Amino acid sequence: MTVKITWDEASARRLERQFLTAPAKTGTPVAEVIGAMLGAHAQVLSAAEVSAGVRADGVTRADVRAALWEHRSLVKTYGPRGTVHLLPASELPFWTTALAAIPTGSGPFAPNVRLTEEQAEEVVAAIGDALDGTYLTIDELSEEVVARTGPWAGDLVMPAFQTMWPRWRQVMHRAGQRGALCFGPNRGRKVTYTRPARFEPLAEDAALSTLVRRYLRAYGPATAANFAKWLAAPRGWAGELFASSAAAGEIQEVGFEGGPAWVVAGDTDFPAEPVRGLRLLPYFDAYAIAAQPRETLFPGPAYERALAGGQAGNYPVLLVDGVVAGVWHQRRQGRRTTVTVEPLGRLTAARERELAVRVERVGEVLEAKAELVIGKVTAGAHA
Repeated sequence: MTVKITWDEASARRLERQFLTAPAKTGTPVAEVIGAMLGAHAQVLSAAEVSAGVRADGVTRADVRAALWEHRSLVKTYGPRGTVHLLPASELPFWTTALAAIPTGSGPFAPNVRLTEEQAEEVVAAIGDALDGTYLTIDELSEEVVARTGPWAGDLVMPAFQTMWPRWRQVMHRAGQRGALCFGPNRGRKVTYTRPARFEPLAEDAALSTLVRRYLRAYGPATAANFAKWLAAPRGWAGELFASSAAAGEIQEVGFEGGPAWVVAGDTDFPAEPVRGLRLLPYFDAYAIAAQPRETLFPGPAYERALAGGQAGNYPVLLVDGVVAGVWHQRRQGRRTTVTVEPLGRLTAARERELAVRVERVGEVLEAKAELVIGKVTAGAHA
């Protein structure tokens, strides 16, 4: 008989495993918290800092930055979906192999702009060699890549932000996903890049198996289509991967939300009580992006207000009892930050008090004094 899982059960376990039911205890390594999320989206570093801080007692943005730039237990690099993420450095052996195994198309560039596969591999190798043991700005890295490959790599053919970038930059994300590049600390206002510490990549089959099981432990029950959407991977490829994992006895089918879904084999214990309480999640928080089905996580008016064309992450969200029930925005001025929260329904006095505590915690993470304002959020998506 197929085990049947309810939304309440799935939501309660996901939040628990994300350290969102109860935060990680003081002293828990930041990398462990980030690992439980399967990476923190870090295009805007302050959002990643809040993602980590609301999941761990006492953690502030200074702790996240120390893990990145001093202890090197975190790496800022190109992760799932080719977007900038914080990932535990210890997990790069499986991440780099798994991400490199995802099939990709020809990309958005015109044929005369694209790199051939041979050129792309040559550029990735050049990036890794140039960054080994040093920190370079993008202009410095460009000079080194062109010197190691050829003038063709430096052709200004990529339209970008009202200018043109050199041809080689179309595979920067691939270099990050291969472990040849990661971000370094800023040099003044300039971003720098370096190469992560050397490591031995995991074999492809083992890396993909690890990724499937880690994803299902964090966000299951889920379908292969959910997994493909989270990774920005082809559905057919994801379906074959899940079928292979099922045939190997690594995952098992369960009933969820009226259809079949998957969990790690034997991982069928779920909390008996539904989630209660309020939580604030920042831009592109891993939970808001990965938890499915999205229509259930963003019910009713939340689907219109807190998503951008069905895409999650563009608005920081207020969770109430495990589902999105509002949006919020913070505006910092010096050592103070104003956090405006727009609930999509009425909050009781008790919940307003709980919200004030959550807002205070956001301020602590950002090392600022936070002021709560309940009202309309006028900032647009990803503002």
